[in-house]
Amino acid sequence: MAASSSLRLFFLAALMVAFVLAAPAPTKRNLSKRSFKVPRTLNKAHPRGLNGYDAMRKVYMKYGFTGGFIAEQKNGAGESVAGLKQNAANATNGASANRTGTVAANPGQNAALFLSPVSVGGQMLNLDFDSGSSDLWMFSTDLPQASIAGHSAYDASKSTTFKAMTGSKFTISYGDGSGAAGTVGTDVVNIGGVSVDNQTIELANAVSQSFIQDTNTDGLVGLAFSKLNTVNDGTKKTPQKTFFDNVMPNLDLPVFTADLDPDGTGVYEFGKIDQTKFVGQMAWIPVNASSGFWQFDSTKFAVGGVEMTNKAGSKAIADTGTSLLLVDQEVADTYYSKVQGAQNNAQVGGYIYPCGATLPDMAVAIGSSYMATIPGNQITFAAVDKANTTCFGGVQGNGGAGLQIYGDVMFKAQLVAFNGGNQSLGFGAKPPVPGKR
Repeated sequence: MAASSSLRLFFLAALMVAFVLAAPAPTKRNLSKRSFKVPRTLNKAHPRGLNGYDAMRKVYMKYGFTGGFIAEQKNGAGESVAGLKQNAANATNGASANRTGTVAANPGQNAALFLSPVSVGGQMLNLDFDSGSSDLWMFSTDLPQASIAGHSAYDASKSTTFKAMTGSKFTISYGDGSGAAGTVGTDVVNIGGVSVDNQTIELANAVSQSFIQDTNTDGLVGLAFSKLNTVNDGTKKTPQKTFFDNVMPNLDLPVFTADLDPDGTGVYEFGKIDQTKFVGQMAWIPVNASSGFWQFDSTKFAVGGVEMTNKAGSKAIADTGTSLLLVDQEVADTYYSKVQGAQNNAQVGGYIYPCGATLPDMAVAIGSSYMATIPGNQITFAAVDKANTTCFGGVQGNGGAGLQIYGDVMFKAQLVAFNGGNQSLGFGAKPPVPGKR
């Protein structure tokens, strides 16, 4: 009897195992993860080309710096120093990765701003990819026609997937009163074939003259951390997620990389780190995500291989939306003391020097364990005059502002990976590129 019961139990257990093995595995959403690229191309047809003054003015306005030449000079619209650039972008639902794709980029004014087409509710807009902010805002048909001017404007009434976030607003304000403001909603945002459903988008119904004048830019895709969000419900801030935060679970890796060439071309890649783009091992440095920026310590620098202490030691951030490498003022002064004929010219906007001068290599600390080296032949940003006799440096001082901004000049010499998974930055030195200036 006992043997018979044991036999029945054995067969029952065997039957249950067979059933479990035969049953289909639980299905998961987004089983097939993806990566996608956003190439950058240089606007060689732009009549003005690269312009050092404009590049300096842009970064000073972006971060509200008041020191140096920018405090003395204003643009034609009467705007001086702008306040800290603020941010917002969100999705109230999950992201869905469709397929690997590529987005062609169209550079903006002075080749200092690189734009890419982004589909919002099926409407194509040219938006700026910027790791120094977290907004996804755009010109909209809620603006007066005179403000829209030469911009493409998002029309919520033409999207079947748009949903208004009742009561929510956004305001991006600058120290001089310039900025943008408007209403908030959600829609399908597609970049390079990868879509986020119910991504929070910000529809401008008021923009400052400085935005109106830049007809190449229809808005912004911020890639900093979501806490810099400017969306509010009328009584308090209600931070929303960025496109990157929302698409991250659908990527092969929770990263995007900046791979820029000495001439400003290159590619942003989401979901993948191309190991062929750098030499040696990638160094990983934790960032202070609580600041909202990709922020880290940078208390050392080197000129021509000679390492020195940065006495100011201001925090630094990695910003793909800035063209220059903006360091503490004493660091810039020390660097250009080694360049024959260099002078800090307030009228031009920063350090200039004879184009024929030999520039030493520059290195800045990324955290405590890595020095990012920029070869001397990649530091010149632009010629100041048509005869190409005087050049504007890509390394400039921050006028004592207390924040260092590491932009394209650094990215051109490093493959930089932004890891949203563990909130860190990866740096890999690129092979030398001889002959590039």
